[in-house]
Amino acid sequence: MSKKVTLYITGLLLIALLATGCSSDGSDETESNESANDEGTEETTERTLTHASGEITLSEQPERIIAPYLEDSLLALGVEPVAQWSIGDTVLDYLQPQLEGVPKIGYDLPIEQTIEQNPDLIIFSGPSALQNGSYEDYSNIAPTYVFEQETSANWREQLTTMGEILDKQEKAEEVLTDFDKKVEEASNTIEESIGDESVAFVWTMGEQFYVFDENRYGAEIFYNDMGITKPEFVENLPEEGAEWNPVALEKLGQIDAEHVFLIGNEGEAGFEVLENSSVWQNTPAVQNDQVYTMNDPSHWTIDGVLAHEMSINKIVETLK
Repeated sequence: MSKKVTLYITGLLLIALLATGCSSDGSDETESNESANDEGTEETTERTLTHASGEITLSEQPERIIAPYLEDSLLALGVEPVAQWSIGDTVLDYLQPQLEGVPKIGYDLPIEQTIEQNPDLIIFSGPSALQNGSYEDYSNIAPTYVFEQETSANWREQLTTMGEILDKQEKAEEVLTDFDKKVEEASNTIEESIGDESVAFVWTMGEQFYVFDENRYGAEIFYNDMGITKPEFVENLPEEGAEWNPVALEKLGQIDAEHVFLIGNEGEAGFEVLENSSVWQNTPAVQNDQVYTMNDPSHWTIDGVLAHEMSINKIVETLK
């Protein structure tokens, strides 16, 4: 055997021995390295998310988040925004116990106000929400995610997607599971309380009146998931459109619901209008003293898991 061949075979044997040693004697070190990598995964793993305006890559868990009008989903996942949606002094009243002390930011996210909050993630409810600057303007401030309009409009999909954005998918699933249990329990309670008696939900703003159809805000849950009986008046409402059209007082006087939740800010002009209206005073719910005034409209007129939980609590508490 030539010297060159002998050296080649010797080299192969050395490589094999080294490989064997690494797989056995070095196993503890390998496991230690894997453990160290696992410990650092949460902080260093990059996530790339595709959204309505492109892609973003997040290498760390964002802590300073601005997500105007999406605060319900954030809080449901245990995340407090760095600033909250507002129009002037108007905020989402029903969330104020959780958002006390959180500074306000304009609904259209003025660029200067956004910079002042030093966010590390900005989330818009849809492309149409970018009213005060371009996507690039916000991306230069922080990674910016833009929901598909259809996704943010569906509160369940909004919450699920928010869980994906924040790497809290399990928490989102848990919240939805708990909500479905709440709906089932509330449904049983309502059935025991009023049976198949019908319920309507009327919102007054100014001197105008809006009746919730079965696809409007929480009414989708009340009627379709909880099985609350719709009055014929609601059954005959025009098909839902993009605009929510008010119902004339004379038409409202035809409402045949046995129970009516009348929703509006305290002192709203519509309450006085109804008080002085003979057509309203002759409706079944008024005649039977089964009109219930709800003076916090904010959670009734928005889609969100926390909002719907509050509305369900009010229904159960009122009809029990």
